[in-house]
Amino acid sequence: MALSWCLCATVMLVWGSLLPQVHSVLAPENEVPLRPATWLPEGKITSVTLPKGRTRRLYFTLKKKTSAMLVTVSPCTLPIEWSLAARTLKDKPLKNLQWITKKSTPEVWWRGPGTEEKIHSFTGDTADTYNGPPHPHASVYILRLRSKQQTSRATVFLHEGPGPLGIFPLMPADPQVHTLGVGMTSVTLSWAPSASITSLPKAKNGYDYCVLINSLQNYPSLCAAKERKQREKDQNQGKKEKKRQETWPILKEWWWEQWDSYPETPSLPSSLGEDFNDLQCACQGTENVCTVSELLPDTSYYFDVFVIDKVNRTSAAYKGAFARTHEEARAAVVPLREGELRWVSFQDSGSNSQQFFSFRPRGWKQSGLLTLQSCGGGEKIKVTVSSKGQVLNSQGVGTDLIHIWLQGSPSYLIHFQQGGTTTSQVTSLTDAARLESLKASVKMQVSSAFHRRGVPSLPSTLQIKSFNRLRGCNSVTLAWMGTEERSLYCVYRRKLSSFDEEAGGASALNAPCLGPESRSDTERVLCKYFQELNPRRAVTTAVIGGLEPGMAYVFDVYLMRRWGIPIKYVSKMVKTRKEC
Repeated sequence: MALSWCLCATVMLVWGSLLPQVHSVLAPENEVPLRPATWLPEGKITSVTLPKGRTRRLYFTLKKKTSAMLVTVSPCTLPIEWSLAARTLKDKPLKNLQWITKKSTPEVWWRGPGTEEKIHSFTGDTADTYNGPPHPHASVYILRLRSKQQTSRATVFLHEGPGPLGIFPLMPADPQVHTLGVGMTSVTLSWAPSASITSLPKAKNGYDYCVLINSLQNYPSLCAAKERKQREKDQNQGKKEKKRQETWPILKEWWWEQWDSYPETPSLPSSLGEDFNDLQCACQGTENVCTVSELLPDTSYYFDVFVIDKVNRTSAAYKGAFARTHEEARAAVVPLREGELRWVSFQDSGSNSQQFFSFRPRGWKQSGLLTLQSCGGGEKIKVTVSSKGQVLNSQGVGTDLIHIWLQGSPSYLIHFQQGGTTTSQVTSLTDAARLESLKASVKMQVSSAFHRRGVPSLPSTLQIKSFNRLRGCNSVTLAWMGTEERSLYCVYRRKLSSFDEEAGGASALNAPCLGPESRSDTERVLCKYFQELNPRRAVTTAVIGGLEPGMAYVFDVYLMRRWGIPIKYVSKMVKTRKEC
């Protein structure tokens, strides 16, 4: 048994000593296996993917007696670095040399002895062209491309001989897009015409200008604009493959650790170049003036102009322009004083009208109380309260009193909008007769609430009751509902003539917006404070004396509060007795 183990060990040692010798003959120790290199075809547009931080190499050779060559590199989105070098070999590569991995001819030349000379280099995000004579001793040309920021794309075009006519659209000496005029919803642009359109009449049908707009940035190429649009489309539709995102980065890093280049489909024919069918051009045609309309006011826009060759499927980009539309004409904002009573009136009927007011509450709590009441006309009026662009409350204003609680903001914008009027104005409340001519109006009062936690309570009913048994020749007794808050109640009277009595004069004074400020001091009978914590028992009475026998009187009660508009009860007509 021991002899057998010794024999096996000897055989393994001998076999192991032979393996390194074979490997050294076929593959030197410093050899790095490379993938087959990519040849750059002539006369075709080649699309190249540039992984972040990796150098892509494209090789090409020229025919004998070639007088000139042209190489055009067009980055898609991001700036790239590219250079063109000519490599001259001293010796021809050995044909009988055996390799472990399959090698292409450019890689064999790369490993052979020789010299390399840089012909051209460029860094940027715009298309760049090298046009010049070939190198007299070049064996192979090497085009290196690199993207430092992130993975990007570029297109490469190679042509042997003098520069081709019409492959790429020609740009004018001034490629800048100019802004002729800016409005609230439109922008007018102009640019110098392309020589491809002006100097080649027959080709006019094959070229077009395309104006693209966006709110993010100017794009250096049409490819960049299309990629951005595609990314937005993918995000909106939610077409993201989570599993692919989790596994592909790991495989990609491992792949690039093994190989120094990334092969792709080597070329795309010029007839299969860029696809222009899905472009949404704001202006398209051969005119070099464009007016872009239906824009938003006070908004920034970026405008890009491209010349499109519909035959060769190529494009060229102008230097884009930037413009900001004018803001909308805003109505004047009227500041409101503390506790100020305002009458917002709309006098003529017609189109919609609106008014704006602002209020800054006092105190560190920044709270306030807005009281509104619609008067006259029966028109629809809407109030919207906002702060810092955020709507806090929006509702219609009717004949019933409305309380809007304001809290937590240093300032408030109060916006009134009414349908069916053309002009509006704000006037002070001076005379109740103005109600007859107003088509629509709103009575408004706003004040700071330093210690309140909410809107004040209202009476359960606004009806006034008179007691027939307590009605005399010179006095009447009235009763009305109050609230649990201590408030001031004022009673006003008005004697009616026989004509007003027959016409039901009480209804003429039932307008809810008629406040005590519109009444004469001689009409005020009494004012009293009242408070009852139990809302069901919050009833107060008043005996009104000094009346004439057999006369009709209209009585009005106003609830006077420190905050908000005085509340008017429904007018009550009472007639004294003729005989007592």
